[in-house]
Amino acid sequence: MQTDFAVQLSKFLAHYLPDVKGASINTITSYRDAFRLFLEFCSTCEGMSPDKIQFSDIDEDLVKKFLSWLENIRGCAASTRNQRMAALNSFLRYSQICSPECICEIQRILAIPAKKVSQPALCYIQFDDMKRILEMPDISVPKGRRDRLIMCLLYDTGARVSELLNIRFRDIRIDAPARVILNGKGSKQRGVPLMDDTVSCLKQYLQETEKTRDTSGTGYLFCSNRDEKFTRAGISYILKKYVDMARPKCNDLPAKVTPHTLRHSKAMHLLQAGVSIVYIKDILGHKDITTTQIYARADLNAQKEALSKAKIHIESPAMSLEWSSDTDLMNWLDNLCK
Repeated sequence: MQTDFAVQLSKFLAHYLPDVKGASINTITSYRDAFRLFLEFCSTCEGMSPDKIQFSDIDEDLVKKFLSWLENIRGCAASTRNQRMAALNSFLRYSQICSPECICEIQRILAIPAKKVSQPALCYIQFDDMKRILEMPDISVPKGRRDRLIMCLLYDTGARVSELLNIRFRDIRIDAPARVILNGKGSKQRGVPLMDDTVSCLKQYLQETEKTRDTSGTGYLFCSNRDEKFTRAGISYILKKYVDMARPKCNDLPAKVTPHTLRHSKAMHLLQAGVSIVYIKDILGHKDITTTQIYARADLNAQKEALSKAKIHIESPAMSLEWSSDTDLMNWLDNLCK
């Protein structure tokens, strides 16, 4: 016999998120993982069999125990804890209509505050160091040319790694004006122009893959040796390989460089080149410009320059270091001692 919790959770993941909310595959997968952990906690820590959980069994105390379990037992960071909590809250808001008899308890759960997360310093690569990394692949072999194109596209477009992985051949235009269509968060598309060096790498790559790729253009731009879509781990491995090679030649590389670091680096370099933050927002695909403003706050050189322009220069009179030559002061000291 199906429980009301099982029915609602199935509808939420299989129908509401993809069909009503239009959530992306990544969002649905993240929510599914959150509930997988929640059911694991209920089974191992509370002795609640997943196939017997009723919606009425879920209360504020249970959710608080689950959040504590995530942090203290699984060692999750506060940001991960908040992410899992957001998945639960989304499901509970959906369930208020389906189970109005539980609405009071649902509201108590929704009132659980998210944990405050300190914002780490923005990590990016200096322009000269970025050039050195892009020069590391051995472009005399096809694999090296592919790896260089992967890094060039990540940096040139400021793409998220998920956006890079989802690029298909049909999304590429190499004729002027060259551009690539990126599928961002919430299934939103944006066109990003490509620079000449990246276009040259791309033309060569397209020629080399012409015989093996699907003529319909629906195939993914980057595939592994087993003709499978590249994974996040695969892209991270490629980047780390060349970062480690370039590190001895670089001046100030971050200790950890991820594909997202290249996105931050592109944004910072555009800002330092004087590009309007409005254009940077569109290139990165940010919904709100306040998200893009983190780069302006992180650019210490720009802040110093702005402060220097507003500086008021105050002339200070020269001060004598010979206090013994001050007659008034000496007379005052003599009278003080009498």
